[in-house]
Amino acid sequence: MAQEVQPNNFIQADAAPRRGLIQALPQGRGPMKRKQFAFLVTGIVCAVLAPLTTLAQQPSKIARVGWMSIATPAAPALNYDVFRQAMRDLGYVEGKNLVLEPRYTGGKNELLPELIADLERVGVDVIVAGPFGVLRVAKQTTRIPIVMTPSADPVVAGIIESLAHPGGNVTGITEMAPQLTPKRLEMLKAIVPTLSRVAILWQPGTLSENVFKQMLNDTHATARSLGIQLQVVEAKEVADFDSAFSAMVKERAEALIVLVNPMFNVQRSHIIERAEKHRLPAIYEWKEFVRSGGLLSYGADVQDIYRRAAGFVDKILKGAKPADLPVEGPIRFDMSVNLKSAKALGLTIPQSILSQAMETLE
Repeated sequence: MAQEVQPNNFIQADAAPRRGLIQALPQGRGPMKRKQFAFLVTGIVCAVLAPLTTLAQQPSKIARVGWMSIATPAAPALNYDVFRQAMRDLGYVEGKNLVLEPRYTGGKNELLPELIADLERVGVDVIVAGPFGVLRVAKQTTRIPIVMTPSADPVVAGIIESLAHPGGNVTGITEMAPQLTPKRLEMLKAIVPTLSRVAILWQPGTLSENVFKQMLNDTHATARSLGIQLQVVEAKEVADFDSAFSAMVKERAEALIVLVNPMFNVQRSHIIERAEKHRLPAIYEWKEFVRSGGLLSYGADVQDIYRRAAGFVDKILKGAKPADLPVEGPIRFDMSVNLKSAKALGLTIPQSILSQAMETLE
């Protein structure tokens, strides 16, 4: 950081030496000697002040920010671009006062310890990381401040101590929004007015017991008001998908709610294919499902989360400790609709839903 020069203090401290120099100058009265005198004094002053000018122009410390992703470098980098723009909006310019250090596993989580160690070697000040798999490894292998990006329940995952007091070296934003599940049920009922049985697919351990219980209680209350029966189905791994959908068919489920989970997102094509096979209108939390052929999504605005992550990075770079920065939840939500999928299922999406959609695919 540039040091602040106090000119008055400098002049007072250096007055005696300069008087000595002036007294040693030729004392002639002629024009040439006066010019020589002025020229020499100017040269001395410039020589004395030059180091101070250089010191005042020293650039601020360059922030070095790591970016840890399970994607591949060739994959669309929309979230990365959103984060970069948010950093620019905060006054950070790449190549001047900011260096970004992206690292990608390409889906190979076994590379995480090596990549995180590499970020330590290059001296990053903070790491932006997510989802849970990345956060767990990063938390175990480094003490560098970490800003987490979309994650469901970081408390139950053991990433932080609590939302209000995260402790340790991790803070950031969770996309956990269990209050949206009843709303998703209402949307399915609007699309299929005759709906009477809905399955909920989830992976145990994604939400804490208390959060999951509260979410189910609220959703059951909405279901009763809509005349709908709920069926909760678990899928711990990909191998459980077939048995999970078989259980839905056995209970005559007519629609499906898929709760947020990183594994589900990675394996979304398998879930979408099975929902289509059994002609189950399904609503998801992430728009990636809709872009992959799913019917409808409603959840946290992930890009907004990455945008807000820049604010956490900025605070940490300015001296804040992650342990003292409460974890925040989503404040913006978006909806996506796939009209082609709706047509394949013989459904008409009501205008009340289309008018809320941020993205409509045909």
